[in-house]
Amino acid sequence: MNHTVVVDLGYGDAGKGTTVDWLCAREPVTAVIRFNGGAQAAHNVVTPDGRHHTFAQFGSGTLRGVPTHLSRFVVVDPLALAAEAAALARSGVPDPFGLLTVDGDALLATPWHRAANQLRELRRGADRHGSCGVGVGETMAYAQRHPDAPRVADVRDPVRLRRRLTRLRDRLTDELGPIDAPPLDDVLAAFRAFGEAVAVVDGTAVRRRLLRAGPCVFEGAQGVLLDEWRGWHPYTTWSTTTFDNAATLLAEADRSALRLGVVRTYTTRHGAGPFVTEDPALRLPEPHNGTGCWQGPFRVGHFDAVAHRYAVQVCGGVDALAVTHADAPDREPALRICTGYEVARAPLFRLIPGPARDLAHQAELTALLHRARPAVLFRPDDWPTTIGALLDLPVLMTSFGPRATDKRPGSGCGARPPSRPGARHAGRATPAGVKAR
Repeated sequence: MNHTVVVDLGYGDAGKGTTVDWLCAREPVTAVIRFNGGAQAAHNVVTPDGRHHTFAQFGSGTLRGVPTHLSRFVVVDPLALAAEAAALARSGVPDPFGLLTVDGDALLATPWHRAANQLRELRRGADRHGSCGVGVGETMAYAQRHPDAPRVADVRDPVRLRRRLTRLRDRLTDELGPIDAPPLDDVLAAFRAFGEAVAVVDGTAVRRRLLRAGPCVFEGAQGVLLDEWRGWHPYTTWSTTTFDNAATLLAEADRSALRLGVVRTYTTRHGAGPFVTEDPALRLPEPHNGTGCWQGPFRVGHFDAVAHRYAVQVCGGVDALAVTHADAPDREPALRICTGYEVARAPLFRLIPGPARDLAHQAELTALLHRARPAVLFRPDDWPTTIGALLDLPVLMTSFGPRATDKRPGSGCGARPPSRPGARHAGRATPAGVKAR
């Protein structure tokens, strides 16, 4: 049984959804297991017959009839789930909720979380961190402060659900002032209906059964460079975006999995934060991403090998790559690969991770990256092979389009890219947090 964990090695939007769909098309998959994030995910899948769905909480194998399990590490938004289930039904999925199991220990996102998230972001003004505005981070932060935070299992206990939602509403109102949200009774009714429609389960028991029944695909959300502890603080998500949560779930069932990292042939970022290789002149229109009310603009740049090498390192290792958007270099002749930065005339080829959960170190990296500029750029003949070589990983799959039929199995790393220019600067001092190589 070959389980696979799919993680984005960038800032998100690299193609996790289409990669999961391809994995589900290759062989029968028992379930797609979500292991981080929540309703802010936007994983686009296009079927061979042209149906398109942007997956948020359901797994990206749903259009193929593959069940989804939402683990305890997912922030579950019942209202958004209901809307997504309705969209899937319109796309031909007969009973979306029948394909779903939800760990009762998962946190519940509510309209008060969403409204508080948006209010805090608005109050930051020009210092906005970047947010999807759906309340996932607010839900996580509230749970850290309050052990009685609402959880999915509460939808089966009306008395406890009312008590916890009332406290949540009152606490956030006392802290932030009036919050624009539906009446409490309306939310209670919607959440109780959710509890009747879905299978709320003992997550540990269900995952053991799923993992022993056949191959499972673990679908991550966001990207490693947005990780709550390893991303560029404070422009990060309130979620562990590395393989760590999936590894915990696998260990509980005494199982292991292939670690598959997803990258584009060019780097993208949605919203605020450092982006060293950004190049607004690149002509790479995005059909499923644009400027968002809360996230801000969708930004594109050259492939950032420095940042991606950092992502591989802080992940604790990656087994293989899925390289998406392999058609992009032919559409944009100006596209390049960046293998080195320059900061204050000093070369940077590698970022050094700090201690675990050291946000001060991450803030220093953020300040450094704001000053960095691309210094070493080249255009390879074979993009997937070169990217694999730069990250020292085999390429399992190369994607030339949104459908599973647009994917090609990889053939490994292949040859190394050209020697990096700039070696003549090796004697110069490098800024804190990086080293030349």
